[in-house]
Amino acid sequence: METKPTNPNSNSNNRPGGGGFGGRGRGRGGAGGRPPFNKEKRDKEFEEKVLEVARVTRVVKGGKRFKFRAAVVIGDKKGRVGFGLGKGSDVAQSVAKAVHQAKKHLINVPIVNGTIPLAIKVKYSSAIVFLKPAPAGRGINAGGAVRVVSELSGLKDIIGKILSRSGSKINNTRATLKALELIAIKAKR
Repeated sequence: METKPTNPNSNSNNRPGGGGFGGRGRGRGGAGGRPPFNKEKRDKEFEEKVLEVARVTRVVKGGKRFKFRAAVVIGDKKGRVGFGLGKGSDVAQSVAKAVHQAKKHLINVPIVNGTIPLAIKVKYSSAIVFLKPAPAGRGINAGGAVRVVSELSGLKDIIGKILSRSGSKINNTRATLKALELIAIKAKR
């Protein structure tokens, strides 16, 4: 005569996974399934800062469709910085898309003694940004998007000023990145 297994986690078909519903998952416990999510495992090569999240609306027949647009700056604080825009149906999705885009558009910032090597004034769209090297110990003397980009790029001392009346964080960020890119080109010469 055959003996039945006495293991409470095994089902009548003696399959691994337990629960009695076809092997994996679906039940309480048992072997198999997805390992628990570990936030620390994700590589944190870059630090990210969300500049702004806006709800954008598209008018369609029968109503309005809402999406979220996120503007994100990423940087490793060692001279690499990037900016990305992402749209998604929820905030988390739009931030993830923006981070992915920012990783594709990284620039290298020339850092000399914790500051930039030369002063520069740049216009991007309606935004005008002025960046100037600062003496050691001065800190980041800038506001808004210029401060965020400077911090994440690894600059310790810089003077930055948004000269235009543009309130667009996106244009101010792009103007700052354009200025840092031009400094990198001029510093190579």
